[in-house]
Amino acid sequence: MEDTRIVLVRHGESRSQEGRTVGGHVGCKGLSDRGRAQVEALRDRLVRTKELSDAAALYSSLMARAVETAEILAAALDGLDVISECAFCESHPGPEADGLDVDEYERRWPPSDEWTRDTRRDPGGETYAEMHERVSRRLDELVERHRGETVVVACHGGVVLHSLYRWLAIDAADRREVAWFNPLNASMTEWRIGDVPFWATLPVQLVRYNDAAHLAGVQPGPRAAHQRDDDPRAAEAAKTRDAGADA
Repeated sequence: MEDTRIVLVRHGESRSQEGRTVGGHVGCKGLSDRGRAQVEALRDRLVRTKELSDAAALYSSLMARAVETAEILAAALDGLDVISECAFCESHPGPEADGLDVDEYERRWPPSDEWTRDTRRDPGGETYAEMHERVSRRLDELVERHRGETVVVACHGGVVLHSLYRWLAIDAADRREVAWFNPLNASMTEWRIGDVPFWATLPVQLVRYNDAAHLAGVQPGPRAAHQRDDDPRAAEAAKTRDAGADA
């Protein structure tokens, strides 16, 4: 059987990133103009290279920035229909936080030095452990459902990170000083699942991470390159493992 390819595409720059607001289901207002240009650059690359021409399915999260990303990419993937699922969403903010200005969010719920996997920073917000469980479970199900196929998922920096935590067995609560991961807007991260020549490993290979060569001619965002997304709560996990702003 052919290898299974799972290609995670982080959405283009969002309006929440541009305006520094928390972008949950309600607060997310889709892609910025720059974000659309970023995803269009990826679409044009895929049309030219045909590197994902064998894609059998196109998924996205329910958040507008990811749905728009998938809809733009569909033109390079033989017009595949977009299958939207909440399992691929970024960490869910609580109702009081969704759409809030990031600075106001930080004022109301400052990060704690006592962060754990089960910390719920804002009322009703999702914990790290809860997000890890839903993302890991759905990725495993995706592999089972699409054995021998290529699958593209338009998602979020947090989903990319949790795929790394899942398949590289990384503990985000490990407080040692280590390197950190920074998924860029409109970048591709690809996993391949198939036979491997080593006995003491998963049948999973990280083929590429943060592939954003298509963005060379696209204007960069106004904020620092380490910005991840629209959820400042990710900064708490960053204290332990993956420093950065939001996914």
